[in-house]
Amino acid sequence: MTVLNKKIDFAVILSVTNANPNGDPLNGNRPRQNYDGRGEISDVAIKRKIRNRLQDAGETIFVQSSDRNNDGFKSLKDRADADETLKTMLKSKNASEDEFAQIACEKWIDVRSFGQVFAFKGSSLSVGVRGPVSVHTATSVTPIDIVSTQITKSVNSVTGDKRSSDTMGMKHRINHGLYVFKGSINTQLAEKTGFTFEDAEKIKQALVTLFENDSSSARPDGSMEVHQVYWWQHSSKLGQYSSAKVHRSLSIGATKDDPQSYEDYKITLANLDGLEAEIIEGQ
Repeated sequence: MTVLNKKIDFAVILSVTNANPNGDPLNGNRPRQNYDGRGEISDVAIKRKIRNRLQDAGETIFVQSSDRNNDGFKSLKDRADADETLKTMLKSKNASEDEFAQIACEKWIDVRSFGQVFAFKGSSLSVGVRGPVSVHTATSVTPIDIVSTQITKSVNSVTGDKRSSDTMGMKHRINHGLYVFKGSINTQLAEKTGFTFEDAEKIKQALVTLFENDSSSARPDGSMEVHQVYWWQHSSKLGQYSSAKVHRSLSIGATKDDPQSYEDYKITLANLDGLEAEIIEGQ
């Protein structure tokens, strides 16, 4: 496998219909929103979905969510200790940080993609890995309107209990939102972690299928949809253009005052001489 030696930029356009794309725990789990009223999906939430898709594809993942745990380990330390070499190095005061990082990157695709900090209580070694794949926060093209619904129940939680109040809490959603997030893959960091062209293809496929097997009460099946993935592969390590200029070449605007569907937007892709975007339609 060839280590990635050509810079990559990407952008993803996705829509949300009658769902909560990313609740804010500091705001009653309401959909995240910036001061301009535009909706947001955090980069952490996006990386979680990418990890889940890679895991579904059979890849070995270090940072697994509890509901998707497929190796029985209850903590990150337990997962790291399962590798005898890493376990020994974590206990050693003279272990090589570079050697530890190399083993971890070879073992887990999310470590060599996004990076990871290995710092555990009781361990003598602390290692930080910087990953080549960076992801921006997703932001809606237009401000979102949040709809809040009161949830009630009609049965006691415990047999024999006096019937409690019907009110259980609040559930929040947005009726519609078109979101865009962007990202890049850095070749210098790819060399350090061993991130390959094959890994980049796996990331691309994960972006295309981002919301498969991701349904929940807040995000029912079909409520989150990837429409397009834009993938720019440069001809050199540093790239012909800066990531900012590449990302700016994609512009999206609403064609109606109150857009309610993907068809209510106009997408424009500016030409960059010598750099053509691969456009992959969502599935």
